[in-house]
Amino acid sequence: MSNPEHLRYSKEHEWVATDDGIATVGITAHAADALGDVVFVQLPEVGDTVTAGEPCGELESTKSVSDLYAPVTGEVTAANQDVVDDPALVNSGPFQDGWLFKVRVAGESADLMSAAEYTAFTAG
Repeated sequence: MSNPEHLRYSKEHEWVATDDGIATVGITAHAADALGDVVFVQLPEVGDTVTAGEPCGELESTKSVSDLYAPVTGEVTAANQDVVDDPALVNSGPFQDGWLFKVRVAGESADLMSAAEYTAFTAG
């Protein structure tokens, strides 16, 4: 699965889609593949403040437990309850139904990459 061009990517393998000051956040297909079958998702709660580059949740798979990092700073406006109820959505649709949470953006990480930069980052 290729990385959608309209998204930006973090070195911690999260993707960000920003629309009118609200960022939708998920993990990349590369990260979902590396994790294996995701069996548990812990997300930040609506109203929480997240800080770019800091852990804000967890993803547990049959292989390991990984921290979820915020690629932007701001207030959480939504958490995807469907992913909490059915963690396999992270694997089956990381760029669609497997989105994780939304943030009213107060600041972005300076390290966000384009799709081409992220593809090169994961290839190396």
